[in-house]
Amino acid sequence: MNKKLKQVLSLIGIVILIGLYIMTFVFALLDFDGAANWFKISLYSTIVVPALLYAYLLIYKYLKK
Repeated sequence: MNKKLKQVLSLIGIVILIGLYIMTFVFALLDFDGAANWFKISLYSTIVVPALLYAYLLIYKYLKK
């Protein structure tokens, strides 16, 4: 994977994580019927998405060798 592609993918990952953090904060403040469920989903995603990205990078490095 070349350096430019890694930078672009990292930037996309950062934007997604920031969006998830903002969504989690907004859902925590809102008070409508589905807000609790959306908050749980958003909180779960802020934990799982980076873990999956890290696992993907580890598998990629392992298979590339």
